Amino acid sequence: MNYRTYKSALILGYGRSGRAAERLLQAEGCATAVATNDTHSDAEFFQGLETSDFEVCVVSPGFGLSNPWVKAVQAAGIPLLSELELGWSRHRGKTIAVTGSNGKSTAVKWICESLVADEKTAAIGGNYGIPACEVVLENPDLQWLVLEVSSFQLETVQDFHADVAVVLNVLPNHLDRHETMECYLKTKARIFGSSVLSGACLVPAHLLEEFKKDVGGERNWITFGADGDYHFRESQVFQGLEMVLNLEGTLFDSSIIGSCTGAAMGAIATAAQLSFAAVERAAKCFNPLRHRLQRVGEFAGVGFVNDSKATNLSAMAAALSACGRNIHLIAGGLPKESDYTFVKEILAERVRTLYLIGQASEAMDQAWSTVCPCVECGTLEAAFSRAVEASKAGDVILLSPGCASFDQFGSFEERGDCFEKLVHGLKHA
Repeated sequence: MNYRTYKSALILGYGRSGRAAERLLQAEGCATAVATNDTHSDAEFFQGLETSDFEVCVVSPGFGLSNPWVKAVQAAGIPLLSELELGWSRHRGKTIAVTGSNGKSTAVKWICESLVADEKTAAIGGNYGIPACEVVLENPDLQWLVLEVSSFQLETVQDFHADVAVVLNVLPNHLDRHETMECYLKTKARIFGSSVLSGACLVPAHLLEEFKKDVGGERNWITFGADGDYHFRESQVFQGLEMVLNLEGTLFDSSIIGSCTGAAMGAIATAAQLSFAAVERAAKCFNPLRHRLQRVGEFAGVGFVNDSKATNLSAMAAALSACGRNIHLIAGGLPKESDYTFVKEILAERVRTLYLIGQASEAMDQAWSTVCPCVECGTLEAAFSRAVEASKAGDVILLSPGCASFDQFGSFEERGDCFEKLVHGLKHA
């Protein structure tokens, strides 16, 4: 792949992605300067731009296009470059890129493990937690780079494209940054690249026309989900009438996860020329990521599942679909949505009692108390205690909040860690 090198670069943000970009650029002989809120005041930053001759500004995902520093960089005529695109441009092999509102991390883990099961060399980067620049520096001869891509990273990509680009789903999320669903969807569409020479474009069937309108040009479109080229039915993924994947007994054997991630995986395997047998092997031994449908233990016959990563209602619905019908659900937190109605049916079907925490408690109680018993508990600790008291052997206590964590916790990880500590405390009581 041909790519541009730089003599000087400004790095905006110095978290893990900023540090990885610095390492890569300096390894190529590029002089770098770093700007963060901790090291520069607004005045110092703007004055520095006036006298600079930076060829590029590598932007960390935390800096949105509306950020005044980003606007100042643009006003100074310095091109913006996503750290994701910088790392991807140095990769010599093929790329699978996955975005979506829910399920990205689980999908890329399954993809990477399927590639390895098919005797390919592969590694995960991007929003998954390992910056793309770091992955390519440490794995220069990698056959497949599997990227989890967030909408924040897509805001500043220019030439980025993948051999296989996937949008799993588009649901209300991050609208505080993207403002409207139309803008959010257009940002997700940037994963398909600006060139008609880009690779396979995989989308949910019901969004095909919308993406065609946003992307333009003739593309290799492949659809999945209901009415798609690949669809899930009764534990299996079909391409038309042909069964291509049997997911029975795996994490992906549920109506929601199977219809999205399972069906998408059938399409991905075809587009990447990946063995379906390898995909099935990877599914059967798949261990969920922490805080994502993670079974953290069993006590007195009651199972405990940590799904703290479920920060919207669609993710909560997916967790309920995967956890049976005798569920004690702990939900609530800082709300990201105002329409609670679409999950009523699955709550009625699967939840024995709902234990509510955080700022969303009152609204959730008003929306759901007619379909399942609701108990406003305030804190996670109180909700956990009530759920343990009410549960019996064969039940599941599920933390799947459907909300952000920032009203009571610093992150979804901290919230999940709290839940796990409570579970482990039962065993030592």
